[in-house]
Amino acid sequence: MSPTSPTISPASSAFSGHGNVTFLGAGPGDPGLLTLRAVEALAGADVLIAEPEVLEVVRCHARAGVSTPELTIVDEASTTAGVPVLRDATNLVMEAARGGKRVVRAVTGDPGLDGNAGAEMLACAAEGIPFEVVPGVATAVGVPAYAGVPLRDAQGTDVRFVDARTADDRCWTEVGASDGTVVVSTTLDSVAAAAGELVAAGRKPDTPLTVTIGGTTTRQRTWTATLGTIAQVFKQGKILPSPEGHRPVIAVVGERSAPAQRDQLAWFESKPLFGWRVLVPRTKEQAASLSDQLRSYGAVPHEVPTIAVEPPRTPQQMERAVKGLVTGRYEWIAFTSVNAVKAVREKFEEYGLDARAFAGIKVAAVGEQTAAALVDFGVKPDLVPSGEQSAAGLLEDWPPYDPVFDPIDRVFLPRADIATETLVAGLIELGWEVDDVTAYRTVRASPPPADTREAIKGGGFDAVLFTSSSTVRNLVGIAGKPHNVTVIACIGPATAKTAEEHGLRVDVLSPEPSVHKLAEALADFGLRRRAAALEAGDPVTRPSERRPGARRRRTT
Repeated sequence: MSPTSPTISPASSAFSGHGNVTFLGAGPGDPGLLTLRAVEALAGADVLIAEPEVLEVVRCHARAGVSTPELTIVDEASTTAGVPVLRDATNLVMEAARGGKRVVRAVTGDPGLDGNAGAEMLACAAEGIPFEVVPGVATAVGVPAYAGVPLRDAQGTDVRFVDARTADDRCWTEVGASDGTVVVSTTLDSVAAAAGELVAAGRKPDTPLTVTIGGTTTRQRTWTATLGTIAQVFKQGKILPSPEGHRPVIAVVGERSAPAQRDQLAWFESKPLFGWRVLVPRTKEQAASLSDQLRSYGAVPHEVPTIAVEPPRTPQQMERAVKGLVTGRYEWIAFTSVNAVKAVREKFEEYGLDARAFAGIKVAAVGEQTAAALVDFGVKPDLVPSGEQSAAGLLEDWPPYDPVFDPIDRVFLPRADIATETLVAGLIELGWEVDDVTAYRTVRASPPPADTREAIKGGGFDAVLFTSSSTVRNLVGIAGKPHNVTVIACIGPATAKTAEEHGLRVDVLSPEPSVHKLAEALADFGLRRRAAALEAGDPVTRPSERRPGARRRRTT
């Protein structure tokens, strides 16, 4: 919000009859660069008007049902002399604000560096429509940071910013005469021309240069050269001509972009799984924390559910067990999955019960996600394995039945129809009676979309994480066998054996039966693979780039 314009503060909207507008900087592309204020503004928006490049970055933070009109659309209902009228961003923003809506106008980078956003702010001010500005990470600053290219040293190097699309001869002459760092916003097919302008203006041809495309995203790629060699580097690498030639890039010219320094400071592109497409055979809900972990390694997770959950064929057993909870039949209830929690919760809601029905009953849970689902239900688990998050780990911590301290000797175990007998047998051995109840059935999921199936079979994925034998069987059943260039990672020996039985080569085996340890093991594999390529002097490529017909190097 502008501190010098109190008459257009959001508080004045109650008097003007208008809504308000938030001009929001969405940053260069990494969703993690959104500010806390930006997320807050998006959550309260009625209308979201975003540049196409950042729509997906911001839309996930908006509430369900938020209106997202296209920036430029043809209004078929309005014509001038029979010609349809184009409604631009300013008109969309103003129309929504006049209607009393809370509008978020999201732009790439920072609104203060976006000329169109500035014009839209002036239009709001002219009509007395209240607005505020939420700054974002400027592309010209964020991209070099992700490329490992500092713009200023301890001596305070001068930094100049140039937009090659609008720069004139005077601009090139000024930056050419400077010996500081120059950050050039341009396109891939115009980099060589911009380098030529700088050389013509006085910069030495051997001045170091870095060029980054797809900055701050997992499509990022950076080239290092000099002003005099960048055209040849692109030619030798067959970078141009290409369909990506018009894609925006950030070029940094100056000693700070020297290759030797970038080798030490390129923290983003050197992540162990940078750019890897990793197939996770789970639903988005089940894979949330695992996918977040993979992203922290630079990977792009793609969730594909291989099983679907359905109610048991006969509900009577589950109904009797839930009624037994209320009447004091059980000393313990043990949950081994999020689906088990969901099944019991749904049955509770069907009977008008809530978490208070667990009063006096001890609750056990296997896994962090299962425990979190219970807490969301209002139940804090009494027992979670202190070690391995599995049935075996739970049995290690489960107390034996003691008739002196345990008034009831029975355990309620709601689980899947295909669950193993490990937990039941272990509890019986500890002296407990077990009501082993089928709370839900697991069935093979529907096949994924055709493009996903083709990517699986054609080598479009760099790795796949198998978290159980059933995920191996079901994925092969619904989508086909992963290509032999795809790295196969398995959670344990049993899963690995099933994978091998299906003709798959197992590359990574988790040291513990934990999805997070499995992801760590894959990251270690990627790190070793990267180190071996660098030691051999080979380019660092992803597994999918080795498949037949794939290009050796990509520009995205």
